Amino acid sequence: MRPRKTLRSVSLIAVAAVTVALAAASGSSAAGGSQVTLTLWHNYGTEGNATATVNLVKAFEKLHPDIKINVVSQPASNYFALLQASQISHTGPDLAVMWTGLYDLKYQNLLVNLKPYFSASAQSKLNGLNWTAPNFNLAKGFYVMPLENQFYMGFYNKAVFKKAGISSPPQDWSQLYAACSKLSKVGVAPIVYGADPQAISSEPYPFYDLSYTMAGLYPPSQWGGLYSGKISWTSPAIETQVGRWAALPKKGCTNSDVLTKTDILGAFMKGQAAMIIDGNWDTKTLQNGMGSKVAPFLPPFTSKPQTGVVQYSGDGFSVMKSSAHVKQAVEFLKFMMTPQASRIIAAAGLIPDIKGSTTSNPLSNEMLAFAAKDHKTPVPMIDNVIQTAVVTTGMKQLDAALGGDISAASALGSMKSTLGSLPASQRGSTYR
Repeated sequence: MRPRKTLRSVSLIAVAAVTVALAAASGSSAAGGSQVTLTLWHNYGTEGNATATVNLVKAFEKLHPDIKINVVSQPASNYFALLQASQISHTGPDLAVMWTGLYDLKYQNLLVNLKPYFSASAQSKLNGLNWTAPNFNLAKGFYVMPLENQFYMGFYNKAVFKKAGISSPPQDWSQLYAACSKLSKVGVAPIVYGADPQAISSEPYPFYDLSYTMAGLYPPSQWGGLYSGKISWTSPAIETQVGRWAALPKKGCTNSDVLTKTDILGAFMKGQAAMIIDGNWDTKTLQNGMGSKVAPFLPPFTSKPQTGVVQYSGDGFSVMKSSAHVKQAVEFLKFMMTPQASRIIAAAGLIPDIKGSTTSNPLSNEMLAFAAKDHKTPVPMIDNVIQTAVVTTGMKQLDAALGGDISAASALGSMKSTLGSLPASQRGSTYR
């Protein structure tokens, strides 16, 4: 899904571990040991993914009265630190939310390889399952049952566009600059930036945007070059693209307080901004708050019309190797592939990861249409297929560039240096 940062104190980890241990101890069996109790950790906060998780568990428990699942919400800011600590202290969950791409590979020593539990036919029904596999090769198995088909996406206010005399969303840099000029004349911020709505950071999350700047340069088959270093972060093409993105505030394309503004989703929904770069996890909120005024668009961070759409199985649930009840935990993952589970996921405003799934949310179906009908190329979330250390550096340095504190070239140079400092095994031809 999306990388989070900021480690908290060891004491918090200890408290969390004790809390989980007590929870497990309080309900490990019932009815003379006939009931198995599992613990599931998530880092979804209160977003639609959390709603889907809770409702999936309730439905599963009704079908499996011999299995109870305790759902534990963990803080997103240091979720993986807590997860690792729980494995050391043997107080960890049976099931845990896991991001795909390099995230599940980073923690694969903690995760059950699910290949023996799912037939090839079952695996073929899931979108993007290869991004959960060792070296992204599904023949070697997979570690995550995806919860949803995710998008990084732009959203625009059709009413504001009409007021500014803009007939359709911009498709490239030149059209974006022209739209920014028209929107500024009617007193509306073209694109709103600030604290990420998912609470990933108190500043913008730049990898929503960077995914599209890279999609405008390279097909996904070449993105491995960013991992290996074959494509340099400081290449002229990337510096030009990121430089144009970092210059958006100076071009009058954003609010002035891009690094400090809060409640950017609210500002967009109130018509204070014409566009926002976000994700599909907010589509239900947007649909409920704006109705037919809101529509998705592909962020036009490219010199030619955007050909890629960030459509990716970003997260889901894994079974931990430390679980004493792997069989029962896998049963929950199998339930996630049922039509009943798909309805629950869709009702939470998400797009089920089962191929061919649609939803009752018009925004979701419009996003699916970019690839299905408009023949845009699905690309992964770039923060899931480049090293987490590079992502962490990029979060700080790219935001500094957007805020005007450093140049785009300097930010990219820091990302290149971080990549170069990693062991050779973490920047080769094999994803680890």
